[in-house]
Amino acid sequence: MAMTCSTDAHEHHDVYAAQCPCREVLDLLANKWSALAIGAMEDGPQRFGALQRRLQGVSPKVLTSTLRRLEEKGLVTRTVYPEVPLHVEYDLTALGESVADPLGQLRLWVENHLDEIQDASS
Repeated sequence: MAMTCSTDAHEHHDVYAAQCPCREVLDLLANKWSALAIGAMEDGPQRFGALQRRLQGVSPKVLTSTLRRLEEKGLVTRTVYPEVPLHVEYDLTALGESVADPLGQLRLWVENHLDEIQDASS
């Protein structure tokens, strides 16, 4: 029997099923800015400006959107410190830390195989 996977809780999720909510999470994690932001937070909490400097080329709007989506899915926490000026930090949750290693392996694989990939496409 084919799995149709819906938004209701059940014992088996199937990322290949068209309606499975797994796809939304996969889309989030497969996004380059998500993968890079998670990697940038592996060493601990980061301020927005530090993240933006580390993720060269990301616009403030895209970074804000990415961090919000990661927070909504429980991968990142946002902590506001009531100081002047306002101090906001982003940090990985335990769930975010659990995906940091596989994403780190993917980033490393890309760096190690980029020359082969570029040679194949030329």
